[in-house]
Amino acid sequence: MQKSRLFGLLTAGLLAALSLSANAAQKDHFNVCWTIYAGWMPWEYAGSQGIVDKWAKKYGIKIDVTQLNDYVESINQYTAGQFDGCTMTNMDALTIPAAGGVESTALIVSDFSNGNDGIVLKGEGKKVADLKGMDVNLVELSVSHYLLARALDSVKLSEKDLKVVNTSDADISAAFNTDEVQAVTTWNPMLSDIKAKPGVTEVFNSSQIPGEIMDMMVVNTQTLKDNPALGKALTGAWFEVVALMNAKNAQSKAALEHMAKASGTDLAGFQAQLDTTKLFATPKEALEFATSKQLPDTQRK
Repeated sequence: MQKSRLFGLLTAGLLAALSLSANAAQKDHFNVCWTIYAGWMPWEYAGSQGIVDKWAKKYGIKIDVTQLNDYVESINQYTAGQFDGCTMTNMDALTIPAAGGVESTALIVSDFSNGNDGIVLKGEGKKVADLKGMDVNLVELSVSHYLLARALDSVKLSEKDLKVVNTSDADISAAFNTDEVQAVTTWNPMLSDIKAKPGVTEVFNSSQIPGEIMDMMVVNTQTLKDNPALGKALTGAWFEVVALMNAKNAQSKAALEHMAKASGTDLAGFQAQLDTTKLFATPKEALEFATSKQLPDTQRK
C-alpha cells in the first residue's frame, strides 16, 4: 500500500514540478534542507551560488537552503515542521514523515543510486554470506537498512542472522576506523572513503538493485498546494544546476570542482561518485522514470 502511494506521489510531484498552477502563495519565505551526498550536492551549489535566490525572486518568494550534518535528523526536523522541504530517499519518505502524519510530495526525483550505497566488510575476498553472525553498523531504519535487507535476501539470510548497530551517517566513517566495527552499510561520500582503506571488501551495492533507491527533494504536500511558486522555483533551480553539470565546458568543470570541495573530496573523487549515480538530466527524463511501467514493480521488491 505504501509503495503504491509512493508511485502516486512521484508522479504527482513531477507533474506539479512541470505544470504548477499560478495560485497566489499564502506565504513568501521558505526553508529547505539537505545533507551531504553526491546526488544532492547540486543543492549546495544552487544555494551558495545564488541560483535558488534567482529562481525564488522570479516567483516573488524567498527560499533558504540549509545544510544539516545528520541525515535522519534532517528528516526529523522536516517532519517537525522546521523545514518546508528536505532531501531524502523514497523509502525514508514513507517512514518518518508518514509516521509523523506529514503528507509529503516527491517534488523532484533527482536520481537513483547505481552504486552510491554499499556494504563493506573488513578483510579481503569477503562475501555477503560472511555477514552471518556479525554486527553491522548503519543508520537504522534508513536506506542503508533497506540495502542490507536486500543483500541478505540475495543469499537467503535475514536480519535475525546478524545484529544491526545504529550509527549516524556523521559517525560511520570514524566508527569503521575502530577495531570493534567490522562491517558497515553506508552511502557516498563516506562509502568512497571506507572503500579506499586497505584490506576491505565491498560485498554488495545499489547497482545490484537498480532503480530501487531513489533520491528526491520532498516537500510538504499542503505547503506545495498552497504555495505552487515554491515548487516552480526549486525545480527551476535544480535543473539549471544539472544542465550546467552536463555542459562539459569550463563553467561546468568549475561547478563540479566547487561541489567536490564542498563534499570533502577532489574532482576525480566526486566524479567517481557521480558515476555511481543515475542523475536525471531533464524534467522530462525524471518524469519518464517516475511514470514508467516498471517502477511500481520495482517498488514492491
